[in-house]
Amino acid sequence: MFTRSYSLATILLVACFPAVAQEKPKLNVLYIVSDDLNNQLGCYGDKTVKSPRIDELATRGVRFDRAYCQYPLCNPSRSSFLTGLRPDQTGVLENSTQFRKNIPDAVTLPQLFQKAGYFVARVGKLYHYGVPTQIGTDGLDDPPSWMAKFNPRGRDREDEPKIFSLTPGNFGGTPSWLAADGEDREQTDAIGAEMAIKLLEEHKAGPFFIACGFYRPHTPYVAPKKYFEMYPKDKLPLAEQKPGDLDDIPQPALVSRRRDMDERLTREARQAYFASISFMDQQVGKLLDALDRLKLADRTIVVFHSDHGYHTGEHDGMWQKQSLFEESARVPLIIAAPGMKANGKSTASITELIDVYPTLAALCGLEAAPGLAGESLVPQLTDPDKTGKGFALTQVRRGGGGMAKGKNKEKAAMAGFPGYSIRTDRWRYTQWDGGSKGEELYDHTTDPHEFTNLAKDPARADVVARLQRELKEIVEK
Repeated sequence: MFTRSYSLATILLVACFPAVAQEKPKLNVLYIVSDDLNNQLGCYGDKTVKSPRIDELATRGVRFDRAYCQYPLCNPSRSSFLTGLRPDQTGVLENSTQFRKNIPDAVTLPQLFQKAGYFVARVGKLYHYGVPTQIGTDGLDDPPSWMAKFNPRGRDREDEPKIFSLTPGNFGGTPSWLAADGEDREQTDAIGAEMAIKLLEEHKAGPFFIACGFYRPHTPYVAPKKYFEMYPKDKLPLAEQKPGDLDDIPQPALVSRRRDMDERLTREARQAYFASISFMDQQVGKLLDALDRLKLADRTIVVFHSDHGYHTGEHDGMWQKQSLFEESARVPLIIAAPGMKANGKSTASITELIDVYPTLAALCGLEAAPGLAGESLVPQLTDPDKTGKGFALTQVRRGGGGMAKGKNKEKAAMAGFPGYSIRTDRWRYTQWDGGSKGEELYDHTTDPHEFTNLAKDPARADVVARLQRELKEIVEK
């Protein structure tokens, strides 16, 4: 009798507390980062670039239309969003410093998931790698961040002697390109996608945090020939220009201009950059197809973003990065989280890449590391009309940092002067060396391409003063 009564009581206890008996499975994370990708994507309204698989991802999640990096250079940006800290907090302002030299006890985003019992792995470029010379190596990786790591290397490394470069022999720091022979599967990013898919297959029981970092469209712009054929050079539109655009812009803002590209080279470079985007887009699609095939889509958060934006000829010949203009500071960001009310929509909320860390922590029910600089984007994933904090801060250095050469990059970075830019709903305000080397103010309601600098307009003096105060508060926080 005692045994029977005990069994009945046990049954009743389980019935009253079903959550104890059936714990809800943890959400997985597939974290995809592209290298040097701007917002020239179909889902962001671009009429030229073909990006059907990233566009598809946007229909599954929330597209952040005004997301910004914290530093438009690979190592500072990646150190920032993977630690959830601003570049002034990490102390990483160039491409040679590994962030743990400055903040050895930082708990990175992947570390947080390790502590929570997730399988955590990296494929390709998440922390900084010199491209293309460090492809296939660990680069400036952070070993504590990962339980497993994989460094794909494809024929794009072996084809380097065939690559055309504006600066012969320099492929990573200058526009360079190759319409490659062979098939997708021979290229580094395609190999990386297959490695990530194998990890998904092996760890489909979860929970997992798998990060896949693609190298394209970073220069050299290398992709199989069929992707180049998608963009006939003579039909490609060029970046919009305005006579006198540079007349009111401070000199520190213009370091990314190239004077060695005529219209023919500009068209060839844009063709190659767009081809590299479309090639990378197809690799993203392979990952999405794997999620569907493995029936992981309804329990896996997918995050896609770039490390920073990219110029393709704006402002009379600006190329690549390290500017504080919209094209360089703005990034694509898509978050597809199962069950979010805003999935399939977009949000105009001003967003920063440092917001991704607290967002993923919140979505997965984890307690984020203390002192993070960003804010969770879960409110925007629920209601795209939520405004959030209302600003984004992007910074660079001049006279040092990524502009420095040789063995003294770190010292040069500290010897230079800063540029800070705050982006609000309406305005972009940029300050060089505290204003002593110039200021910029652009009204995005009337001037989305940032052609007219209003910083010295007496009618905007109150706006400049207000943004100066806001910028100072953010920088000194």
